[in-house]
Amino acid sequence: MTDDPAHLDEFVRPHWESSALLVVDMQNDFTDDGPLPVAGTTGVVPALASLAVAFRRARRPIVHVVRLYAGDDVDLVRRGAISRGDAVVRPGSAGSLIVDALLPGGAPPLDHELLLTGAEQPLGPLETAMWKPRWSAFHRTALDARLRRAGIDTVVVAGCNFPNCPRATLFDASSRDYRAVVATDATSGVDDARLTDARGIGVVPLGVVDIARRVAAL
Repeated sequence: MTDDPAHLDEFVRPHWESSALLVVDMQNDFTDDGPLPVAGTTGVVPALASLAVAFRRARRPIVHVVRLYAGDDVDLVRRGAISRGDAVVRPGSAGSLIVDALLPGGAPPLDHELLLTGAEQPLGPLETAMWKPRWSAFHRTALDARLRRAGIDTVVVAGCNFPNCPRATLFDASSRDYRAVVATDATSGVDDARLTDARGIGVVPLGVVDIARRVAAL
C-alpha cells in the first residue's frame, strides 16, 4: 500500500525539508469507544504518536486540525443530529479534546473560544491546533496562508477516517499544488481502492516508519 518516493515524478515527490504534518480529527469522541466512533481510529494512535515525535525531533511543523460542533455551523449530514441535542465534539467537552498521546508534553487544553474565531492555538514549539468547519482542513480556514508563510510545499496527512476529512484535505492540498503524502498506517479507514483514487491526483502513500526515517534524515 506504499510507494517508493525515489521512483516518483519530480513534481509529486515529497520535499521533506519543507514538509508539515497535518493531524486530522484525532479527538476523543471519534475513537472506537466514543459517541461517534470511527472504526480503527484508536488503533492508529501509537503509529501516529511516533510520527508526531519524528516531526518534533526534526523541528518540522505539526498542525492538529479539529472539529467543533456548535450551533448551526455543522455539516448538513450531521446538522439534524446536533440540533436534536447529540453531544459530539461539543466545545469545552472532554470528547472534543485531542487524544492525549498525540500531544507534546506540557500542551495546554484546547481553547475552544479561540479556535472558533479561526485563530491558531500554540501547543508546543512549531505545533499548533486549528478548527475546520467542514471536511477539508483548507475549507474556510487560513491553513493555506499559514503554510505558505512557513515555506511549506509538502503536507503529510494522517488521522481519523480517510474517506472523509483526510481525503478531502488531500484533494484540496493537491488543488493548491502541495506535494501530498498520506501516512497509511496512521490513518483510520484506509483501503486500496481509495489509495488508488488518491494516487491518481499525485498523493503518495507511505508508512510511518518510512516517513519518520526520511524526516529524521534532515
